[in-house]
Amino acid sequence: MRGLGSLGPVGLVLAGGISVQFGGALAVTLMPRAGALGVVTLRLAVAALVMLVICRPRLRGHSRTDWGTVIAFGVTMAAMNGLFYQAVARIPLGLAVTLEVLGPLALSVLASRRAVNLVWAGLALCGVFLLGGGGGVGGLDPLGIAFALAAGLAWALYIVFSARTGRRFPQADGLALAMGVAAVLFLPLGIVESGGRLVDPTTLALGAAVAVLSSVLPYTLELLALRRLPAPTFAILMSLEPAIAATAGFLILDQALTTVEALAIALVIGASMGAVRTQMGRGRRGEGRGAGVSRCLAARVLA
Repeated sequence: MRGLGSLGPVGLVLAGGISVQFGGALAVTLMPRAGALGVVTLRLAVAALVMLVICRPRLRGHSRTDWGTVIAFGVTMAAMNGLFYQAVARIPLGLAVTLEVLGPLALSVLASRRAVNLVWAGLALCGVFLLGGGGGVGGLDPLGIAFALAAGLAWALYIVFSARTGRRFPQADGLALAMGVAAVLFLPLGIVESGGRLVDPTTLALGAAVAVLSSVLPYTLELLALRRLPAPTFAILMSLEPAIAATAGFLILDQALTTVEALAIALVIGASMGAVRTQMGRGRRGEGRGAGVSRCLAARVLA
């Protein structure tokens, strides 16, 4: 019965991951109508509006440091979204997510003082080597690869500022405010690239669907799951995102993977899972910093 009970939160996490990646695939189909920057603008604007209405964060009573933290969080959120969507406009979704995951994985390895994390880093590098040597990365748009790797770096910074914001703002107030900052920052870019196409009813509807699938729905599902699911299990499940992204890319975008590309993705997933387990082991022995990074290793709530 205990095992059956755990299926509920596990299902919620997996549903959240599926929602995010299929939302990403839907975003790719929307790009011919609104452009990559326009899609990001719609996603951030709708998600920010929903979050601000739901959370109704308090605007007064915060220090300059508080506001500086939430603004930095919003800037990294905008950068992460913009870079990632530029990547998926050029390379397959599954490979873009795999390359992006290297950012949080590198953060986890750097935050750890255990030699075993070098094994996980080596495993991830083997995956990247396979992509390059096996005709994966070598046959892709170099600019798309660069955008995906830069998005991974922004993701690592997102994790750092997410933790700092969470310590300074109650509940999801800081996240809602940061989302508002990101939306405001991206609005001019979306207008320059897409102009009046952003207010086309069909484009608006599809953009709202992307925001709900990629941000609002998974955030809600994961919050519910974390009430009953241990953090290590949650983080390990989130490490499956590259595989889910590859599946979404195949089903919606007809982006098939070669055997070598699939193996490379599996190696990066294995490295992420190993890093999570190692860091959580440190956390259980009282080393809080490792536990905190592990919770965030694959977390991309509203990312």
